Amino acid sequence: MSRTKKITLGISAAALALGAGMGVAGMASATTTPAPSPSSSASSDSAGPGEGMGMRGGHGGRGGFGGVRATELAAKLGVDEAKLTEALQAFREAHKPSAPPAEGSRPDRAAMEAELAKSLGASLGIDEAKVTAALAELRSAEQAEHAAALKTRLDKAVSDGTLTRAEADAVTKAVEKGVIGGGRM
Repeated sequence: MSRTKKITLGISAAALALGAGMGVAGMASATTTPAPSPSSSASSDSAGPGEGMGMRGGHGGRGGFGGVRATELAAKLGVDEAKLTEALQAFREAHKPSAPPAEGSRPDRAAMEAELAKSLGASLGIDEAKVTAALAELRSAEQAEHAAALKTRLDKAVSDGTLTRAEADAVTKAVEKGVIGGGRM
């Protein structure tokens, strides 16, 4: 499942849990407005074969590893985007799992990132340390973008009266600690 989907589902789950906690008091004054289903906030897109590897199509031209945009990574590394895309595709194909991961298990992200940096370095004739640094820099920038977007959505929910400030802060803290949303902000 893509990181964006995980964050969306995590926030939806947190909002539903918070709503359920407050729902007992609201039951007495409930209206006939139907409640949204949990699936209404989830995307109907199926995950591609590179899920977990960050190889995504669509999403504003995003593709790469961990959501890193190939265009930005190519610019940071000083290589042609087409060559980088080929190298990323080759890495994805070489590391495609033969079976789905066991329930509750996750691939070692650090190990996969190290393998990616080594593979890209070798494929593109670039020092592995330079690739590692570029990936880390782009990932940090993307995490900052996600954190800012989440803050904006939570602030709007607070101003709309959908959430209290304490609830919004709890969601933020849960995402920062990796409890929901697929990782740290």
